[in-house]
Amino acid sequence: MVLSLLSKRKTAEKTFELFCTPFSKKKYIDPPVFSSCEIIEYTLNDKKIVGYCWNKGKETKVLILHGFGSAAHKFHKYIQPLVKKGYQVVAFDAPAHGKSEGKITNVLEYAQLIELVTEKKGPFMGFIAHSFGGIALSLALENLEHNHQTKVVLIAPATETVSAVNGAFTMLGLQDKAVRKEFDNVIFEKSGKPTEWFSIRRAMKNIKASVLWVHDEDDDITPIADALLVKDDNHPNIKFIITKGLGHRNIYHSSDIKKQVFDFL
Repeated sequence: MVLSLLSKRKTAEKTFELFCTPFSKKKYIDPPVFSSCEIIEYTLNDKKIVGYCWNKGKETKVLILHGFGSAAHKFHKYIQPLVKKGYQVVAFDAPAHGKSEGKITNVLEYAQLIELVTEKKGPFMGFIAHSFGGIALSLALENLEHNHQTKVVLIAPATETVSAVNGAFTMLGLQDKAVRKEFDNVIFEKSGKPTEWFSIRRAMKNIKASVLWVHDEDDDITPIADALLVKDDNHPNIKFIITKGLGHRNIYHSSDIKKQVFDFL
């Protein structure tokens, strides 16, 4: 019995490590807009974190936050127009992503980075966050000063961590309820919070910013069902745009979505 429990605990710990490990980093060529940025480096939890800043010194500032397994360079088509409009634009590679150091990360660490960047480079009048960046931003905003004039764009945000964990267990073919229970225990022991606490729906009750929430009906990574529950909560500060056929990644490449994001900001 004891050996069985130990085995389930080890399986849960290994699953948690996999859950926090981004896809393999790929070599890439920086888009042209990155040739004109200032490189920023901070240290977070003994990891070198690499960031990028355009139009340093401009008063109006926007922070761009990428998703899991992604990097700042993926959002160059947002960066370029914002730079041309005269905004100071800041973007970072999250821990274990892009040019930043680390092999694993989690949403609390990403939220810590957002708080650090805000302390060093903020305050930001606007945020654009995709997927994993969306839930990290939501947690960070609970600790950052902001108001209704703060503009937050959430593109296909990872609304509920419970759903993300369910998806990971399905993908890995893990159906053992005892392992899942141990997985939730690992999260609680590391954070002091239950898995369901890591929720944009929960955090949104403490967010005063004006929010543009963009989600696709066919998103196979961050379920539309979770987003619709937030929509049903009828927060007066959130405007929803529901698309169809764009999925989880094409949605932020859509010309129509980019235009609506720029108009909102």
